[in-house]
Amino acid sequence: MSYRIRDYVESDAGAIHSLTLAAINTVGRAGYSQEQVDAWAARHGDAERLHSRVLSGHMVFVAVDAQDRPVAYALLEPDGHLDMLYCHPRHTRRGLADQLLDTAESQARSLGVERLYTEASELARPAFERAGYELVRRRDFDLDGVPIHNFAMEKRLGQLPAARD
Repeated sequence: MSYRIRDYVESDAGAIHSLTLAAINTVGRAGYSQEQVDAWAARHGDAERLHSRVLSGHMVFVAVDAQDRPVAYALLEPDGHLDMLYCHPRHTRRGLADQLLDTAESQARSLGVERLYTEASELARPAFERAGYELVRRRDFDLDGVPIHNFAMEKRLGQLPAARD
């Protein structure tokens, strides 16, 4: 199957919301208990919440299939915080996370961002490590009274080497 990465458009909001919940509820169970998955899924608002974040300056990069349907996405905040990276369960293990992280990094570099940072789930951590993010610390916390964890990670963006003549 072929994919491409493009910028978010307003009509993506519903599909992105659905794929987020599918990813949490399906893939999430590989690293978290059902109680943790339920608490995590409950924290994701409706499709309008994502769209309002885009209107406030957050950038969403969307991986789409051949029919232009969203199958994965990443949300990058202007300060370099990569807040979301989700892939629909039917489209995992196809390099989409790597492509989305590359796209987000390129955009961040073009904006002069010096550091990317995230709170990666147990499941997303390997994708961030492949992209050069370093573990800062494990974060243990509660979501609505349910203990859960993720990993604070960051990637320093140095200057790219100058092109040689």
